[in-house]
Amino acid sequence: MDAHFAVTAFATAFTILDPVGMVPATLALTAHATPDQRRRITNRAVLVAAAIIIFMAAVGRYLLMYLGITLPAFAIAGGILLLLIAIDMLFGRPSRAKGDPQDNKDVVDVDSIAVFPLAIPFIAGPGTIATVLLLVNLSGSSRERIVILYLAYAVGLLATWLCMRAADIVMRVLGKTGVGVLTRLLGIIMAALAVQFILNGLHEAGFGRA
Repeated sequence: MDAHFAVTAFATAFTILDPVGMVPATLALTAHATPDQRRRITNRAVLVAAAIIIFMAAVGRYLLMYLGITLPAFAIAGGILLLLIAIDMLFGRPSRAKGDPQDNKDVVDVDSIAVFPLAIPFIAGPGTIATVLLLVNLSGSSRERIVILYLAYAVGLLATWLCMRAADIVMRVLGKTGVGVLTRLLGIIMAALAVQFILNGLHEAGFGRA
């Protein structure tokens, strides 16, 4: 088993999905929903996000080829995007790549909330898509790495689903302070991963080579 890639894939998946960070968004967007509606919203949001992740992992590379975008260019762009999200996490600001749940506080149709903004862009936003494509690039033609990649995001989505389903309990246990601290720790990890993605992209593009 490729332990180094597995650690990278799982760390990246959990950092970008940020299961605990979905707790405040879930509570804010389903504040007026019944318990049954909240369960349906959570289930649908995670399923839609999973479908997007699977689709991008399967055909994302070919889509880039069709558009004429090189993988090093996407790696650098994805790294920059992840760095911006990490900075927002570190300073406790609503992520510009995910949106602000307060902007959607007047939404009445609770079922539509599952697709937007919970599934897109909160769970499967630009940062998640960029990360999936970057890891697919790192996987190359290795079937083992592809399996690890899918497993990492499957576990990450499961953790996200569990946190969203138990949003009330998680918030009571951790409190706003606990959620904030954990989000900032994940932000530090994401920032380091983002810089590494940028360095990898620059190296693959030929910068820094003798």
